[in-house]
Amino acid sequence: MKRTKEVRRRGRDDGDNDGFFSTKAAAKQWDWEKDVASQPDELFAKYAPQSRFAKDAFVLHAKFGKGVVIDVEPSRVEVLFQDGPKKLAHGLS
Repeated sequence: MKRTKEVRRRGRDDGDNDGFFSTKAAAKQWDWEKDVASQPDELFAKYAPQSRFAKDAFVLHAKFGKGVVIDVEPSRVEVLFQDGPKKLAHGLS
């Protein structure tokens, strides 16, 4: 059975570009003073390298203080703290 070739037309959104027709949502830009510092303490989970964190989760680190997860990778997370973003391990067994 012969398969037909896929036709790609210019200007169509195929998910490969970030142009005008892109449907990808822009990542939230966090402001530590406005979005993180004002949150109540009970929203923050204590950081431990063995714990797993999701994007936009609030984290309380022993050294860096309050932060929010801005990016998640399989073995580490990027957390925005008052001093700036830091990469931390997560999900270690």
